[in-house]
Amino acid sequence: MKDVATPLESWSLDREIVLVKLINHPRAKVFAAWTKPEALAAWFGPTGLRIESHEADIREGGIWRFDMVGTFEGKEQRFPNMMRFLEIVPNERIVMDHGSPDPNDPDRFRVTVTFDEQSDGKTILTLRQLHPSRERRQIVIGFGAVEYGLQTLDKLAAWLEG
Repeated sequence: MKDVATPLESWSLDREIVLVKLINHPRAKVFAAWTKPEALAAWFGPTGLRIESHEADIREGGIWRFDMVGTFEGKEQRFPNMMRFLEIVPNERIVMDHGSPDPNDPDRFRVTVTFDEQSDGKTILTLRQLHPSRERRQIVIGFGAVEYGLQTLDKLAAWLEG
């Protein structure tokens, strides 16, 4: 396994959020939905938000800059995001840092997505978020990160069915 050490290098349960989804498709198809820019922009994000990509270079060392855009109380709001891809192992794993476009974002977190194909051709997708502190993990759980993450995985499954 490639070394992807960063300030977030040690995994700790009090800093981690883990989401798991069984998807009714082979892992190559599920993995492709994470690595093709048009596909990723089509399904990524919580319900009610759309993605506007500004840059999508999905490879090790590449970045994806995008806004999550939604309408709240009649006003359009944008939430700028950036992912830096640290490791991509085809059909197995993607490791990325996710935060705002600010290079010094103190709330940036590590995401590891794994794709485990089952004997029936379905895929167990596991998404692990490692936050910079226990306190930050509690904050994101408080504003709905678990629910929003599950909505995102549901959107992926629905998009794959389409």
